[in-house]
Amino acid sequence: MVEELSARAVAEKLKHGSADLLLLDVREPDEREAAVIEPSRHIPMREVPDRLDELPKDREIVVYCHGGTRSAMIAGFLEAKGYPRVANLHGGIDAWSRTVDPKVPRYG
Repeated sequence: MVEELSARAVAEKLKHGSADLLLLDVREPDEREAAVIEPSRHIPMREVPDRLDELPKDREIVVYCHGGTRSAMIAGFLEAKGYPRVANLHGGIDAWSRTVDPKVPRYG
């Protein structure tokens, strides 16, 4: 079962400069244009299976999307592919905007 992290928990990890943390945005390009959490790497959900070589297995990966559903699926996929430290950003970027950074625009 993939770990679910709150937006505040992820913000704390980023705040403390966890160089070990990779934030993976699996939304579509138009969604990323609307709002983004930085720093993050963008690989749209449908492209993840073909781009696994871009994701290091020696780092913690926190996956996010708009509301947390797509990212939960990708986090489970990564875990099944042998990624040992994967988590889902519970509530996605929408939760991030509501609880961590209101300057990140909410959309759709």
